[in-house]
Amino acid sequence: LGVIRPTAECIGEITRSRHVGILATAGTIKSESYPLEIHKLSPDIVVTGEACPMWVSLVENNEYLSEGADYFVRQHINRLLDKDPMIDTIILGCTHYPLLLDKIKQFTPRHIRIIAQGEYVARSLRDYLDRHPEMDARCGKSGNCRFLTTESENKFEESASIFLGREDIKVESIALE
Repeated sequence: LGVIRPTAECIGEITRSRHVGILATAGTIKSESYPLEIHKLSPDIVVTGEACPMWVSLVENNEYLSEGADYFVRQHINRLLDKDPMIDTIILGCTHYPLLLDKIKQFTPRHIRIIAQGEYVARSLRDYLDRHPEMDARCGKSGNCRFLTTESENKFEESASIFLGREDIKVESIALE
């Protein structure tokens, strides 16, 4: 279902100035995936991106609450707003960035709305399952979680513990063929 499309579908109703900022990884900014999706639905919205290459490392190395993170968060927010001072909405274009939300709010002017996307993606998934009961029927309802990774089990457990706030994460390694 994707992460970008649900936000692109709602952003036209959220922004008042029609100027939206994207804080994302270098790859996401370079791909221009957010401007492309937003312009399909709201061609009048000005979309400005800022790559934040250090932010994922701050989260994955459990430094996102440190004073050192302040420098990088402030730096990229200032760069984004220097590019377009009319921005009234900022989309956090990476799954890691909501962990930096408190710091992002600290360095963002209060009139700017910050969109972490989770609620929009969840709402889109709920809508999809409502429209496709055959898919909903295939989904387990037991509430069990199974974590699989193609990479380091230890690194996944460490990151999942940060994201989910749980210490009981058990991971299985798999190979995709």
